[in-house]
Amino acid sequence: MGSAYLRYSFTKGTSQEVAFIINRLGITPGMRILDVGCGPGRHAYELAKLGFSVHGIDISEAFIDIANKDAPLGATFERMDARELSFSSEFDAVICLCQGAFGLMTASGEDSEVLRGIRNALRPEGKLALSAFNAYFSVKYHEDAEFDANTGVSHEKTEVRNTAGEPLAVDLWTGCYTPRELRLMMEKAGLEVESILSVDPGNYQDALPSLESSEFLVIAFASPLRREGGR
Repeated sequence: MGSAYLRYSFTKGTSQEVAFIINRLGITPGMRILDVGCGPGRHAYELAKLGFSVHGIDISEAFIDIANKDAPLGATFERMDARELSFSSEFDAVICLCQGAFGLMTASGEDSEVLRGIRNALRPEGKLALSAFNAYFSVKYHEDAEFDANTGVSHEKTEVRNTAGEPLAVDLWTGCYTPRELRLMMEKAGLEVESILSVDPGNYQDALPSLESSEFLVIAFASPLRREGGR
């Protein structure tokens, strides 16, 4: 989709999402943030403008080119696969929002690889904000998608448009999660869950998990006693 991605309504709540995350994570300007699955850089831009040092990674070269083109001071970007993060205790916080990486790697259990890489990128006690599709909401409301109860993956046939407005029919597969699953996965990766909230794009709030929000937002921190492999 390239820059056409930013035309979609779910991208319009960036400022509200960032303000909520800053407050919820207790992070302050000058801290170093990793944006996993940064897309064209909308969250990274906002954080950099507020005084944070942000490094965004995405598997899409087109998105990285867009992000680098007008990047504000304090924001850097590189192409990288979220399943192969190589950072080691470099960041005060990590954000992984709007299914930028987590939730899209479910076919072979690779969401767990994303979490392990995130854990290793965080400094001890470093914070994480990660969004995931709400499995309850998907079952209850996504009548145009097929939800596989065995895998927890939603399959949707939809249409996207490029920058010229030309349509393309695509298949989307997205992993959907319950709070219990998210807690277990975080624990296995060496991350301690502080809270799981019910949120929607552009409407992040302190709300208990429910069936009525499209996403869950996990707030977690890196356990100081565990690294990859349980060391």
